[in-house]
Amino acid sequence: MRELWEKRSIVWLSGVRRIGKTILCRQVDNVRLYNCDLPSIRRQLSDPEFFLSQQNPDEIIALDEVHRLEDPSLLLKIAADAFPDLKILATGSSTLEATKKFRDTLTGRKYSVQLFPVLWSECLGNFNVNDFDFRLLRGGFPERLLYEEVEKSFFDEWLDSFYSRDVLELFGVRNRTGFLTLLRLICLRNGGQLDISDMAKDAGVSRPTVMAYLDALEIANAICRIPPFFGGGHREIIRRPRVFAFDTGLIAHVKGWESIRDTDRGHLWENLVLDELRSEFPLRYLHYWRDKSQREIDFVIDNKNGMVDAIEAKINPDAFEASALEVFRGHYPKGRNLIVCPFVKTPYSIRKKNMIIRVCSSSGIKSWLEEDG
Repeated sequence: MRELWEKRSIVWLSGVRRIGKTILCRQVDNVRLYNCDLPSIRRQLSDPEFFLSQQNPDEIIALDEVHRLEDPSLLLKIAADAFPDLKILATGSSTLEATKKFRDTLTGRKYSVQLFPVLWSECLGNFNVNDFDFRLLRGGFPERLLYEEVEKSFFDEWLDSFYSRDVLELFGVRNRTGFLTLLRLICLRNGGQLDISDMAKDAGVSRPTVMAYLDALEIANAICRIPPFFGGGHREIIRRPRVFAFDTGLIAHVKGWESIRDTDRGHLWENLVLDELRSEFPLRYLHYWRDKSQREIDFVIDNKNGMVDAIEAKINPDAFEASALEVFRGHYPKGRNLIVCPFVKTPYSIRKKNMIIRVCSSSGIKSWLEEDG
C-alpha cells in the first residue's frame, strides 16, 4: 500500500467481511480511521469537500466500510481530483465494479489491493500455525487461527452478515435462500467445472439468476472463477471455468467436516495455492487446462509473451504423474513447470520425461516467479 500511494492518492482495500481489513488499517503509520458504519461519521462525510479540506495531509485517511456511504464514489473522486495531496485508504467487502452504490469505478484514480484469507506461507511465520489440517479446517480468517477456542456458530453468523450487509445492500439480491444455496453448492463442488444448468436446477433458480448471483459472489470476493486455457488443440476444454469458494474453513463447515480426511487434503490445498498465486498475479493471467481425455493442469499462467507456466498443487511430490504435463507441453512447449507442496523446506528440481520441474512450498512461489523476471 505504501508503494501504491507513491503513484496514486487512493488505495482500495477489499476482502470479505472479518478477514482483517480494519486491523490492517489500524496498523498503518499516521492513520486517522473513520468507521463509516457509524451514523456520526456518515454525517461528517455527507459534505465531502468540507470534510476533506479539514484533513491533515501528513496523515493517512482510512475510510473503513466506505460503501456504507450514500455516494462513496463521489467522495473518493473529489479526494483524487481536488485533494491529491491526501492519501486515502478506503475499504469494502467488494470490488468497485458493478455494485449498486458505486456510480463511478474511479478508473485511473485508484489502485486496488485484495486481502486474502491467511496464506499457508503466513501461517508458518506470522501466525505460528504449523498444523496443516488445523489451517484447512479452521480456514483463513485471522481470529479463527489466533484463538484455540472459536464459536461453532462463526460461519452461520458470517453467512447471515455477508448476505444482509453486503449482498442485499450492494446488489439488491432479495432471494436469500436461493443465493446462499448457490454459495453452499459451490462449496460442496469446490474446484469443479461450472455447469450453469446443473447449478440452476439444484439451487431452484433460473439460469440468468445463477449467472447474476455468480457475478455478485465474485465481485464480493466470495468465489473465484478460473477460466480454461486453450489454443493448442481441438480436444481442449474451452468454456467451463473452475469455481472455488474463497475459504477452506467455509468449505469444511458447509460439508460438515470436523476433521480432514486424507482424500480431502489435495482438493483444499488447491485453494491455498490459488490464493498464493492470486497474491502475486492479476487474476486475468490465471487459468487451468484440461482436455477431453480428462488430463488436467491445476493452474496455468499465461505470460502473454509465448511463455505458459504450468503449476500443479500436490500434497506429496512423489504422487505427481507427468503424463498430463507431457501432453500440455506438446501443445505449449515454452514455459516453466512447478509443483507446489505444503511441506517442502528447500526448493529443488527434478526431471521427468525430459521436462525440468521445480518443486517448492507455497512460500517459494514468489522467488520462483522472480527467477526469470
